Amino acid sequence: MKYLILSLSLFLTACNSTTNIDVEDTMNLIAQAEDNAPDGVEGTFKFLVKATGSSRHGEVYLNTEHDYRDRRAVTIVLSRSVVPEFTKNYGKAPNAFFTGKVIEVTGEAKREIIDFVSNGKRTGKYYFQTHIVVSSLEQIKVLS
Repeated sequence: MKYLILSLSLFLTACNSTTNIDVEDTMNLIAQAEDNAPDGVEGTFKFLVKATGSSRHGEVYLNTEHDYRDRRAVTIVLSRSVVPEFTKNYGKAPNAFFTGKVIEVTGEAKREIIDFVSNGKRTGKYYFQTHIVVSSLEQIKVLS
């Protein structure tokens, strides 16, 4: 009986573990997110922000590659509710603040479908990106 309890406890611990991904290991995270799709990968991740962008809806994107469409890119999505709070607390827009910095992000990395759009209409073609949504400033910090 005690072996059953021990085995069950080890199994549940393994299922609830989080992933730690370092700056150089984005392809491993992308592969894990792909393997777990449609679910994501929970964890704490470290990235170098090489480029940023924003949407017309107010989200800010922090990208691990200069081209966000690069297969090796992971995108950290700062939700539109976090952007004004960030700017108020740090006196700078996140786009300018994070470029070139190593950050640590806690959250769920998920594979997202990105539609190609032409003349305002979906083309039926798409590609995948790996996103981590940040909805609270506690999820992200600068390491260097």
